[in-house]
Amino acid sequence: MTAQLDVVNPRTGAADYTITPLSAEQLADLAARMRAAQPVWAARTAEERGEILGRFAQAIRQHREPLVAALTADTGRAGISRTEADTIPHLLARWAGSAPAIIARSAVTGFQTSHPTIDTDLRLVPYSLVGVISPWNFPLILALIDAIPALMAGCAVLVKPSEVTPRFIRPLMDALGEVPELQDVLALVEGDGATGQALVPLVDYVAFTGSVPTGRKVGEAAARAFIPASLELGGKDPFIVLASADPQAAARTALRASVVNTGQACQSIERIYVARAIAAPFIEALVEEAAKVQLNFPDINRGDIGPFIFARQAEIVQGHIDQAVAAGARVLAGGTVETLGGGKYLRPTVIVDVTPDMAVMREESFGPVLPVVIFDTVDEAVAQANDSEFGLSGAVYAGSLDEAEAVGRRLDVGGVSLNDGSLTAIVWETEKSSFGLSGMGPSRMGDSGLLRFFRRQAIIRQRGTPLPLAAYGEGNGA
Repeated sequence: MTAQLDVVNPRTGAADYTITPLSAEQLADLAARMRAAQPVWAARTAEERGEILGRFAQAIRQHREPLVAALTADTGRAGISRTEADTIPHLLARWAGSAPAIIARSAVTGFQTSHPTIDTDLRLVPYSLVGVISPWNFPLILALIDAIPALMAGCAVLVKPSEVTPRFIRPLMDALGEVPELQDVLALVEGDGATGQALVPLVDYVAFTGSVPTGRKVGEAAARAFIPASLELGGKDPFIVLASADPQAAARTALRASVVNTGQACQSIERIYVARAIAAPFIEALVEEAAKVQLNFPDINRGDIGPFIFARQAEIVQGHIDQAVAAGARVLAGGTVETLGGGKYLRPTVIVDVTPDMAVMREESFGPVLPVVIFDTVDEAVAQANDSEFGLSGAVYAGSLDEAEAVGRRLDVGGVSLNDGSLTAIVWETEKSSFGLSGMGPSRMGDSGLLRFFRRQAIIRQRGTPLPLAAYGEGNGA
């Protein structure tokens, strides 16, 4: 029998929930059953699949309260948990509405080739079974952001959420139980890293969201299994503030884009570069804005940011801060992880006098930490912003959008927010690539978010007479 795993409540520090991972044999059996059921699902039209997903959206709305309660218990924050639960029906509606047209215009029929007697069709053939391995920072959204378009493509989908935040699985499966057509082609399973490791060779395509070290392991396992992978990994997003910017407005935006969800988001701002001409008022405003931020303790329904969802992350962030201070950096706000009611909290932390070699400037912190660097020229700012292994996204704030865009186009990142920050968290319609170690594979945004779950099959028709062997004879090339 598989051993149970304890789940820790981030507000109390107590293990108050358990999950039971499937054994490797049970997981393989489930995957086989889903693979067997997939052809019936794929045989439905895209419109029919969309109608079924619409009923799933309604079931999720009806199960909203237990979903929110589970997310809140796992993450220690209430408002974003409500937002997560409310976002999924909209995500289902988006793909249900747009997928049929995307599929129709991508499947080309009757294409005339360069050979007068030969034409072709392009068929989109869904992968039979897609595996999704999702992280702990936005448990529900990131479990379904890949699963929903894969279902619309006609795939069966097996999801393994993080063992850090698994409580939503059971209420979501209760909602799924109200949609019989989905029960054989969508499953979420409890488990840890070993479960994820066992999942990869069982599927035909794997979509992973998480850290670079784990992403490397998933990518290597996918290569051994000879299957494609989409890897959405970490970031160290830069925020450039040009001399023409309003320093107070830029500071407010940088602060918000850094500390939402306690900075536990891959597209959080983690490095700030500000022009020397406005550095003093910008830093002053940033410290003032940081001081206004309230923790959601003791009342979870009040305040701006919650605890670290994963206590180990608090240790990592504190290590980055301590290393920077030991090397000469100065903390102007925050700086110390607090234990309140058993949870780990960090107030927004503004650090100056940082250098490029510090971990707080090079490694993903995944916390509400704002290191600030002063630059003299735009070329210097761009060079420093691009001096990173990561390339998820970034931002530029200036006096005009044109000026911000001219600099933003020079950043080696997949998405650039202009006169704002972290817009890739809310804008999902435009494709973007992950540069550097921030990921690989097709974009989960835009049309590619759906089309990556299809293989392409060419149907090639010879409407004339096939060439005889003599056409390939040695003398024909003379």
